[in-house]
Amino acid sequence: MQLTTVRIEKPDDINFILGQSHFIKTVEDLHEALVTAVPGIKFGVAFCEASGPALVRWSGTDEAMLELARANALSLACGHSFIVFLGAGFYPVNVLKVVQGVPEVAGIFCATANPTEVIVAETEQGRGILGVIDGMKSQGIEGEEEIAARKALLRRFGYKLG
Repeated sequence: MQLTTVRIEKPDDINFILGQSHFIKTVEDLHEALVTAVPGIKFGVAFCEASGPALVRWSGTDEAMLELARANALSLACGHSFIVFLGAGFYPVNVLKVVQGVPEVAGIFCATANPTEVIVAETEQGRGILGVIDGMKSQGIEGEEEIAARKALLRRFGYKLG
Protein backbone atom coordinates (compact mmCIF):
# COMPACT_ATOMS: atom_id res chain seq x y z
CA MET A 1 0.00 0.00 0.00
CA GLN A 2 1.19 3.48 -0.86
CA LEU A 3 0.16 6.67 0.96
CA THR A 4 0.12 9.96 -0.91
CA THR A 5 -1.47 13.36 -0.55
CA VAL A 6 -3.49 15.10 -3.23
CA ARG A 7 -3.85 18.88 -2.96
CA ILE A 8 -7.27 20.28 -3.81
CA GLU A 9 -6.64 22.87 -6.52
CA LYS A 10 -8.97 25.88 -6.38
CA PRO A 11 -9.10 29.66 -5.98
CA ASP A 12 -8.60 30.75 -2.36
CA ASP A 13 -12.15 32.01 -1.81
CA ILE A 14 -13.99 29.00 -3.25
CA ASN A 15 -15.63 26.54 -0.83
CA PHE A 16 -16.02 22.84 -1.44
CA ILE A 17 -17.46 19.73 0.18
CA LEU A 18 -15.62 16.41 -0.06
CA GLY A 19 -17.48 13.23 0.78
CA GLN A 20 -18.09 9.57 0.12
CA SER A 21 -21.20 7.92 -1.24
CA HIS A 22 -22.24 4.54 -2.55
CA PHE A 23 -24.19 4.70 -5.80
CA ILE A 24 -24.02 6.13 -9.33
CA LYS A 25 -27.17 8.21 -8.84
CA THR A 26 -25.25 10.35 -6.32
CA VAL A 27 -24.52 12.99 -8.99
CA GLU A 28 -28.15 13.56 -9.95
CA ASP A 29 -29.42 13.43 -6.37
CA LEU A 30 -26.79 15.92 -5.14
CA HIS A 31 -27.67 18.23 -8.05
CA GLU A 32 -31.39 18.10 -7.18
CA ALA A 33 -30.72 18.61 -3.47
CA LEU A 34 -28.52 21.67 -4.05
CA VAL A 35 -30.83 23.48 -6.48
CA THR A 36 -33.80 22.78 -4.22
CA ALA A 37 -32.01 24.04 -1.09
CA VAL A 38 -30.70 27.30 -2.57
CA PRO A 39 -32.45 28.58 -5.70
CA GLY A 40 -29.93 30.02 -8.15
CA ILE A 41 -26.96 28.24 -6.54
CA LYS A 42 -23.80 28.03 -8.63
CA PHE A 43 -21.95 24.73 -8.21
CA GLY A 44 -20.19 21.82 -9.84
CA VAL A 45 -20.23 18.26 -8.52
CA ALA A 46 -18.13 15.29 -9.61
CA PHE A 47 -18.33 11.68 -8.43
CA CYS A 48 -15.69 8.97 -8.84
CA GLU A 49 -17.44 5.80 -9.92
CA ALA A 50 -15.94 2.71 -8.19
CA SER A 51 -17.03 -0.03 -10.60
CA GLY A 52 -17.99 -0.63 -14.22
CA PRO A 53 -16.27 1.92 -16.43
CA ALA A 54 -15.00 3.80 -13.28
CA LEU A 55 -15.62 7.23 -14.77
CA VAL A 56 -15.81 10.65 -13.17
CA ARG A 57 -19.52 11.49 -13.36
CA TRP A 58 -20.50 15.16 -13.11
CA SER A 59 -23.28 17.75 -13.05
CA GLY A 60 -23.80 21.35 -12.00
CA THR A 61 -24.90 24.87 -12.85
CA ASP A 62 -21.62 26.75 -13.31
CA GLU A 63 -18.92 25.91 -15.85
CA ALA A 64 -16.00 27.16 -13.72
CA MET A 65 -17.18 25.09 -10.73
CA LEU A 66 -17.75 22.08 -12.99
CA GLU A 67 -14.19 22.30 -14.28
CA LEU A 68 -12.83 22.43 -10.72
CA ALA A 69 -14.99 19.45 -9.71
CA ARG A 70 -14.01 17.29 -12.69
CA ALA A 71 -10.28 18.08 -12.45
CA ASN A 72 -10.05 17.53 -8.69
CA ALA A 73 -12.14 14.35 -8.77
CA LEU A 74 -9.89 12.92 -11.47
CA SER A 75 -6.78 13.87 -9.44
CA LEU A 76 -8.24 12.09 -6.40
CA ALA A 77 -9.46 9.07 -8.41
CA CYS A 78 -10.82 7.51 -5.20
CA GLY A 79 -13.79 5.20 -5.63
CA HIS A 80 -17.19 6.50 -4.59
CA SER A 81 -15.85 9.87 -3.50
CA PHE A 82 -17.54 13.10 -4.54
CA ILE A 83 -16.60 16.74 -4.49
CA VAL A 84 -18.91 19.75 -4.71
CA PHE A 85 -17.46 23.18 -5.53
CA LEU A 86 -19.66 26.14 -4.61
CA GLY A 87 -19.56 29.35 -6.62
CA ALA A 88 -18.55 32.66 -5.03
CA GLY A 89 -21.08 33.77 -2.43
CA PHE A 90 -22.34 30.23 -1.69
CA TYR A 91 -21.24 28.42 1.47
CA PRO A 92 -21.27 24.89 2.91
CA VAL A 93 -23.12 26.09 6.02
CA ASN A 94 -26.17 26.66 3.79
CA VAL A 95 -26.18 23.24 2.09
CA LEU A 96 -24.22 20.78 4.25
CA LYS A 97 -27.24 19.22 5.97
CA VAL A 98 -28.98 18.85 2.60
CA VAL A 99 -25.89 17.12 1.17
CA GLN A 100 -25.67 14.85 4.23
CA GLY A 101 -29.36 14.04 3.81
CA VAL A 102 -28.92 12.59 0.31
CA PRO A 103 -29.51 8.83 0.80
CA GLU A 104 -26.38 7.81 -1.11
CA VAL A 105 -24.06 10.01 1.00
CA ALA A 106 -22.11 7.84 3.44
CA GLY A 107 -20.00 10.61 5.00
CA ILE A 108 -18.32 13.98 4.69
CA PHE A 109 -14.55 14.43 4.96
CA CYS A 110 -14.59 18.24 4.99
CA ALA A 111 -16.47 21.37 3.98
CA THR A 112 -14.09 24.31 3.68
CA ALA A 113 -12.43 27.06 1.66
CA ASN A 114 -9.08 26.36 3.33
CA PRO A 115 -6.09 24.95 1.51
CA THR A 116 -6.68 21.19 1.73
CA GLU A 117 -4.64 18.06 1.21
CA VAL A 118 -6.37 14.69 0.94
CA ILE A 119 -4.55 11.67 2.35
CA VAL A 120 -4.98 8.85 -0.17
CA ALA A 121 -4.13 5.15 0.16
CA GLU A 122 -3.50 3.16 -3.00
CA THR A 123 -3.46 -0.63 -3.30
CA GLU A 124 -3.55 -2.99 -6.28
CA GLN A 125 -7.36 -2.76 -6.16
CA GLY A 126 -7.71 1.00 -6.19
CA ARG A 127 -7.56 4.21 -4.16
CA GLY A 128 -9.38 5.48 -1.09
CA ILE A 129 -9.48 8.59 1.08
CA LEU A 130 -8.10 8.13 4.59
CA GLY A 131 -8.66 11.70 5.73
CA VAL A 132 -7.93 15.34 5.04
CA ILE A 133 -5.61 18.09 6.20
CA ASP A 134 -7.92 21.11 6.30
CA GLY A 135 -6.02 24.37 6.69
CA MET A 136 -3.11 24.96 9.04
CA LYS A 137 -1.96 23.79 12.46
CA SER A 138 -3.53 25.58 15.45
CA GLN A 139 -1.34 28.44 16.66
CA GLY A 140 -2.69 28.92 20.20
CA ILE A 141 -5.78 29.65 22.28
CA GLU A 142 -8.00 32.64 21.53
CA GLY A 143 -8.07 35.49 24.03
CA GLU A 144 -10.68 38.15 24.74
CA GLU A 145 -9.67 40.20 21.68
CA GLU A 146 -9.99 37.18 19.36
CA ILE A 147 -13.36 36.24 20.93
CA ALA A 148 -14.68 39.75 20.23
CA ALA A 149 -13.36 39.61 16.64
CA ARG A 150 -14.99 36.18 16.06
CA LYS A 151 -18.35 37.41 17.36
CA ALA A 152 -18.15 40.60 15.27
CA LEU A 153 -17.36 38.58 12.14
CA LEU A 154 -20.39 36.31 12.64
CA ARG A 155 -22.66 39.32 13.10
CA ARG A 156 -21.17 41.10 10.07
CA PHE A 157 -21.99 38.04 7.93
CA GLY A 158 -25.50 37.93 9.40
CA TYR A 159 -25.12 34.54 11.13
CA LYS A 160 -25.86 36.02 14.57
CA LEU A 161 -28.13 38.88 15.65
CA GLY A 162 -27.16 42.08 17.44
